[in-house]
Amino acid sequence: MDDELRRTIEAVWRLEFPRVVAGLVRVVRDVDLAEQLAQDALVAALEQWPRDGTPDNPGAWLMAAARRRGVDVVRHERRVQHKHEELRRDLDAKQMAIPAQTDGDLGDDQLRLMFLCCHPVLPPESRTALTLRLLAGLTTDEIARAYLVPEPTIAQRIVRAKRTLTEEKIAFELPEGDGVAPRVASVLEVLYLVFNEGYAATAGDDWMRTDLCEEALRLVRVLAEQLPREAEVHGLAALMEIQSSRFGARRSPMGDPVLLLEQDRTLWDRVLIDRGLRALAKAESLGGEAGPFVLQAAIAACHARAVVAEDTDWPRIVELYGDLAQKAPSPIVDLNRAVAVAMAFGAEIGLMMVDALARDEALANYHLLPSVRGELLRRCGRVAEAKAELERAANLTRNPTERALLLRRAAAC
Repeated sequence: MDDELRRTIEAVWRLEFPRVVAGLVRVVRDVDLAEQLAQDALVAALEQWPRDGTPDNPGAWLMAAARRRGVDVVRHERRVQHKHEELRRDLDAKQMAIPAQTDGDLGDDQLRLMFLCCHPVLPPESRTALTLRLLAGLTTDEIARAYLVPEPTIAQRIVRAKRTLTEEKIAFELPEGDGVAPRVASVLEVLYLVFNEGYAATAGDDWMRTDLCEEALRLVRVLAEQLPREAEVHGLAALMEIQSSRFGARRSPMGDPVLLLEQDRTLWDRVLIDRGLRALAKAESLGGEAGPFVLQAAIAACHARAVVAEDTDWPRIVELYGDLAQKAPSPIVDLNRAVAVAMAFGAEIGLMMVDALARDEALANYHLLPSVRGELLRRCGRVAEAKAELERAANLTRNPTERALLLRRAAAC
């Protein structure tokens, strides 16, 4: 198989995997089996597409292949024989037709799958890990890096979560009434992590994976329509809209990454910024104490309102990060607050805060800690130390594009 076709198949798989799994769960009612069938469909694509050519509708092809494989598996495995009759009846009743565009049904399937994975019967950490695996198609390694925990831990969470959902016979449906609120927080956390993985990919050749960002943004927009009185839903929508507005400025004409303070803000998408500011206003109008996503959206809005980087209201950002640290304590929030303090009150003060964070074991292998520290050391005139820190950051990142950026900054020291 030539490299171009392999890349095409991998791109299609990344995009279609969540849709295929969600559609299969609706039919087979088994999360683990649905994921296995989806992976079987990928194997079939790798075998057949080089010979027969890429189909006009790759997603429909993958779904049909997975369902055919599902019929075979269910027919030949005695332990799920009862599912065969259900599957056969469903196949006959619905004729398993997949139109070229399936926004409505598959969108509903994905939301149902998201709420299934975020069911209260699962521990919070398992809900997020499972949904990132099934809805975003992230590997266990990518999820582990997002959570700063060992990969085997994530793998165990996913296996146990799928087993629990099967054993408890959790219904594949959207919650109603009092069943909505307990799962909203987990759903929002999942969407946030999916978006973040797309915004700054932890691994792979691409610095950004806009397909993940677009999918997370699409789902949070749907959620905002369904839950108009949930401030945090609108807060997350606002955050994603504003962050998405920067895509056109995050790469140079040569394809190199461009950091926030160095971006050409005329390239920011004003339509998305306006959408984000309206969503933030909606969240704030609902009253009550601002939650973590509303606070993060307010931080993003400070950047969006600044015509040039020098106009950024850094003291306000420091204040917002302080509130966020109270609402959602995290060493990463503390690191971001240290950056804001450095911008507002001087690099030396920010560096002191970062040095204190260096003792936190959760950040031991987090590449942005030495990256931030290296930049602050450079601003303090300690260029030799800065170079060493930036090189250490480059060695820690798994993304080659980001590694190249860090090495260039180290060389500039």
